[in-house]
Amino acid sequence: MTRRAFTSGSIGKADIGALLMWKRLRADTPWASELMALADSDVRHATAAATAAAQDTSLSRCSAARAGRAALASLPGFRTGDALASAVLTATAPDRMAVYDRRAHDGLRALGINLSHASGRYSRYIGAIDQLLTTAPDPIRHWTARDIDTALYWMTA
Repeated sequence: MTRRAFTSGSIGKADIGALLMWKRLRADTPWASELMALADSDVRHATAAATAAAQDTSLSRCSAARAGRAALASLPGFRTGDALASAVLTATAPDRMAVYDRRAHDGLRALGINLSHASGRYSRYIGAIDQLLTTAPDPIRHWTARDIDTALYWMTA
């Protein structure tokens, strides 16, 4: 799916459904019904804007994360929380973005990096990952943001 999302420049409802399964999120919620009631073209319009932002190398990774997250905020299921939104952004820009979840958050805390739950958390999370990449020794310094989020996840698994 990552290759298709990267190539097409957007993600549709079926792709979001696959990410729901991967993230093990519940699909029997009101927001899931609202999302499925939208036209796929409307979903693709929002995810295309998010994809363009996440892939925009003229933006810092943190700014790209902020813009991508904001582009998704109009969709049901993306208004609060960052788990699903981060999965969408990472699918569309796998070398730039990272998946956010509770375990990665806990991994940051274990490293002494506090990340508040206030609005804008995803871009601050990406900023923390950038900080880790900048200060890491070789070969970690050359990892992707996704490599770091995976390591953070496994720190507390």
